[in-house]
Amino acid sequence: MNKHIVVGLSGGVDSAVTAWLLKDKGFKVTGLFMKNWEDDDDDEFCTSKQDLIDAVSVSEKIGIDIEVVNFAKEYKEKVFSLFISGLEKGITPNPDILCNSEIKFEAFLNHAIKMGASKIATGHYANVYEKNGLHFLSKGFDGTKDQSYFLHRLNQTQLAKSVFPLGGLLKSDVRDLAKKHSLHNHDRKDSTGICFIGERPFADFISQYIKKTPGSIINEDGKVIGKHNGVNFYTIGQRKIGVSLGPNPTYVININPEDNTVVVGTKEDLKKQEMFVRNINYLKYEKIENGMECLVKVRYKHKGEMATVTNDGDNLKVLFHKKVEGIAPGQSAAIYEGDDLIAGGFIMKK
Repeated sequence: MNKHIVVGLSGGVDSAVTAWLLKDKGFKVTGLFMKNWEDDDDDEFCTSKQDLIDAVSVSEKIGIDIEVVNFAKEYKEKVFSLFISGLEKGITPNPDILCNSEIKFEAFLNHAIKMGASKIATGHYANVYEKNGLHFLSKGFDGTKDQSYFLHRLNQTQLAKSVFPLGGLLKSDVRDLAKKHSLHNHDRKDSTGICFIGERPFADFISQYIKKTPGSIINEDGKVIGKHNGVNFYTIGQRKIGVSLGPNPTYVININPEDNTVVVGTKEDLKKQEMFVRNINYLKYEKIENGMECLVKVRYKHKGEMATVTNDGDNLKVLFHKKVEGIAPGQSAAIYEGDDLIAGGFIMKK
């Protein structure tokens, strides 16, 4: 049996503990640091240099080899270009979803196999299990860190070749293990922001790739109440928009690139009970049975709400049992049966 596993080492504590756990279990472990962004590489918001230093330090401490590979071209073509295209269409894409399916579990997986590995491992808080020759994805044990939502595009081949050693651990357990084994990044802050790009001021960053086209901010009645610099710089549910409808908080509730308007309203206006999901990836069943009751998440931090799911041609219609806040076209919907992620897709604009 091939016991060689390649671990995606990012410099963070999760991937470091992932590598340590596998090495401790007797696997041959190789670390792989992915460099996926080269534009403004010396920018103050780019942490890749420090990330690499931390990843190398971890590999030396654990006693494993590490390789650096550049997937910047693949990332630009398969992830970032679609992210920008989505913003130009007035939707809110999540690059982390495509980053996983196209880079971490495609380009990285293929590279690892060429290195002679049987599987890859990442620091995701999720679980894969096998039943009757098929592989299924389920939630991580730590409900506050579960990352199965980000993995809804994975296929059988990718799941069969993936290992998630942190799936049964709490985040606090991971930090404790890192500290116990003197991994220097045990208290390193979790990374946020756009996948591989980091925590940059969003509007300033995006304006390098999308032309600013000023337009009107309107209420639901169509009354102009302010001006914006471009619909692409707003997301549904956003609050800091420079206008107010009164004493209650004001939110972006719709984005219309057709007439270059941003529509604002109250928190109640932000809630919807129905949505449609396209480009479905099924992880457990070939199709979802009409009328199936499922838990559906509309964003990563959403705890999920129960809904009735039915087929609508190639798409899915999701009718929530109660209204849900912040349903944003372009974002992903993850559909669960218990702890199992059974399907996922992209929220449609209707």
